[in-house]
Amino acid sequence: MSAAPTSKGDSPGPRNVLGIDIGGTKMAVGVATPEGKLLASDRILTTVGEGPGAALGRLIDLCRRVIARSGEPVAVAGVGCVGPLDQKGGLVLSPVNLPGWDRVPLVQTIREALNAPVFLDNDANAAAMGEHRFGAGRGVANMIYLTISTGVGGGIIIDNHLYQGESGNAGEVGHMSVDFNGRPCGCGNIGCIEQYASGTAIVKRMREALEAPGGNKSVLRDLAADEITTKAVIDAAEAGDMTAKRVWDETILALGTALASFIHIFNPRRIVLGGGVTNAGEHLLGPLREATRKRTVRPMMDIVDIVQAELGHDVGIFGAIAVGLERDGRAEKL
Repeated sequence: MSAAPTSKGDSPGPRNVLGIDIGGTKMAVGVATPEGKLLASDRILTTVGEGPGAALGRLIDLCRRVIARSGEPVAVAGVGCVGPLDQKGGLVLSPVNLPGWDRVPLVQTIREALNAPVFLDNDANAAAMGEHRFGAGRGVANMIYLTISTGVGGGIIIDNHLYQGESGNAGEVGHMSVDFNGRPCGCGNIGCIEQYASGTAIVKRMREALEAPGGNKSVLRDLAADEITTKAVIDAAEAGDMTAKRVWDETILALGTALASFIHIFNPRRIVLGGGVTNAGEHLLGPLREATRKRTVRPMMDIVDIVQAELGHDVGIFGAIAVGLERDGRAEKL
């Protein structure tokens, strides 16, 4: 599995890339060619209760099995992991979704086990890089990526490279404020997108609306708490439920306001939306394009595509593969 270059006359060295996606629920691993052909992949539960040592041991075993199934060694590995992270030091710094993972030397552990260079980035940045290289952002130099799921995250691609900012934390789009008198956020800010557009926030606001005057007229009023999902809200809104429609319209307005600001600041060619909330498809994208258009200077809006992500459940693996390629500087060499 060594990534060392071969001498002249030897057979070509390893070309394939290992992608590792680490989240609070599952860990996914895949091996692909530099062009993005997935050769082998698998996933296991993270099982955070067993601690980082045991989880990483199972992850290393999974990596070895997937590499063996791919049929060839790997040249480099990329890792996308929930943050916060110390990217330069290769450390995981106590993420909320990975309790007990305090200053875990993730890069060193994987590098020593697999004998290959390893590069680390947070999961949202990795997903942005994956969609840019292999998914809905292909061929576009300037792109904004948002993942809208339990929370809201994202990444910014400028001139074909991820923009990281001074300390590596650029792209925290979920905590951009869209209402300075708005809802408080756990980050300490007020009116963050995450408090309006995330799946968690949509459900929370729907439950509040059901308890408010007039909420008893909603078709969702008799559902159990765990049956009130983002999909249920969208379906009810599409069916004409006025309470659900108010919640969904507010979601679209907040998100459209944010996208307009992104367009004015970064002048992107494409905005790519991923995550569970985007499963609504055109029920989200259609009204969102219109809401964004109303708040954006026309010449800038006219060149922007707002599209759904393409990589689906494999976005974490492809994102990690993109991290490995980008950071190793091998994209033109392999």
